[in-house]
Amino acid sequence: MLKMEELNLKSVEQQNCARAKIGRPYHIRRPSRYRQNVLDMITVVGAQAVTAYIFADVDMSFIESIRREFDKEGRHLTVTAFVLKAIGIAQEGHPASRTFCLPFGRKVTYNNIVAGFTVEREVDGEPVVFFCEVEKPQSKSLSELSEVLRNCAEDDLMRERNLRQQMIFAQFPWMLRRLILALGLWFPALRLICMGATFGLSSLGALGVRSVCGPSVCTSVFGLGVVEERAVLVNGDYTIKPMMTVSLSFDQRALDYGQAVLFLSEVKSLLEGSMKERL
Repeated sequence: MLKMEELNLKSVEQQNCARAKIGRPYHIRRPSRYRQNVLDMITVVGAQAVTAYIFADVDMSFIESIRREFDKEGRHLTVTAFVLKAIGIAQEGHPASRTFCLPFGRKVTYNNIVAGFTVEREVDGEPVVFFCEVEKPQSKSLSELSEVLRNCAEDDLMRERNLRQQMIFAQFPWMLRRLILALGLWFPALRLICMGATFGLSSLGALGVRSVCGPSVCTSVFGLGVVEERAVLVNGDYTIKPMMTVSLSFDQRALDYGQAVLFLSEVKSLLEGSMKERL
């Protein structure tokens, strides 16, 4: 029978294969410190929310036409850049969407709009999800937003401020990390240090997923599906259009269904063409 010490294996995958050869029916290991960051955010911050979900199918014809024009000039714009800008514009007129609940029934509304989005990077051979932020997305150009998205996805982890902070935070003891996040639920200034986003965005469209519901680490969290051609009924006739399903996960303690519907409806309207004057 093989012995683990004789195998002298370093990678997690090699160790798991070795255990299978030995005949052990399971293996136990700790999650990566860096992966624990996002898990702590979900379990400490997201666990407090009373989450509800609504969905909208968005006609992406307007967005796709603009992307084609930029592609002709050799500039690639991501769908996510358009959505970040649209949500930022919509949040200007929907303060409840950037309102968070504090203990004892208190609420705080953050005045500076900050977009939060997730990126997946590889650290020590494992996929890790990081939270990235961009301030005032409603005022930035699509090229600027696309560059921020690209930098967060490709640059060295220690060059980007958000990623560097999370890499350092991951080295804190587990209890200290969770204590800081818990205190952020009580003190708005501390929360802004831990996470300044007034809305969140997760996209799995690149993987072919039609819709996704993100955890409520903010009062408003959007999920993007794939842009795909669908048959749509227009004036009694079916036509093929590029469509995308957008989900909104929201905390009912801060945002009721009526407010959430109006908020999502404005985001949908902006993406379908009404944001043209803000581009």
